[in-house]
This record gives sequence, C-alpha cells and structure tokens, in this order.
Amino acid sequence: MTELKLRILFDDAMLGPGKAALLGHIRDTGSISAAGRQMGMSYKRAWMLVEEMNTAFRDPLVSSARGGAGGGGAHLTPAGERVLALYGDVVATALAAARPKITLLEAMLKPGPSPGDMSGER
Repeated sequence: MTELKLRILFDDAMLGPGKAALLGHIRDTGSISAAGRQMGMSYKRAWMLVEEMNTAFRDPLVSSARGGAGGGGAHLTPAGERVLALYGDVVATALAAARPKITLLEAMLKPGPSPGDMSGER
C-alpha cells in the first residue's frame, strides 16, 4: 500500500502525521496519556507535543483537566477539531493530485517483496 505523509512547515510551527494522529487519538480516547500509549509514546512526550500545538496556534487545540476524584481527561477544542479536519483535507487533496505521478513511480519499482519484507527469505 502506498501512502503519502505530509509535513506542513510554518514559520514557527510544524504540523505533520504524528501530531495529527495524536490529536485524533485524544479525540477518540478523551485522554492525553491513553492517546500517547496508543502511539507508543510516553505521557511526557504526548503532553509536550500538545503544549507545542497549543502554543503554536492562536486558540488551543486541546483542553485538559487534571485527574483525581472527579476524573480528568482531555478533548479537542473547536479549533483542534478544525485543524485536524483541515490537515486531513490537505493530505487528501495532495494525494489526489499526486496519484498519477505516484502510479508512474510505482511502475518503475523492481518487482518482488517490499524492502524490509523478509517473508521470502528463510
């Protein structure tokens, strides 16, 4: 399967597949720590990325509450939902535009197992 990974570099910020995935996991789990676990990253790393995104955008993308007796959690703000949707649209648009060229590149690849696939080597 061929995929396109797109990183958008702004003057003082970056948004790419990792941060978008983190936002999606926060949306789905309601938790920064659970989102980080699903991605194989520490809570500290996930929290740092959330802070980075919240600082970079005019409005925060993630809102969180500390845990405790009443529970904690996190959710995407309306700005976070919008950023995640826009990023997905940008990637889909880029993939649609690049599909013919990607197909030509794929046709130029050697046939056989993909790099790193050791199933044919025993």
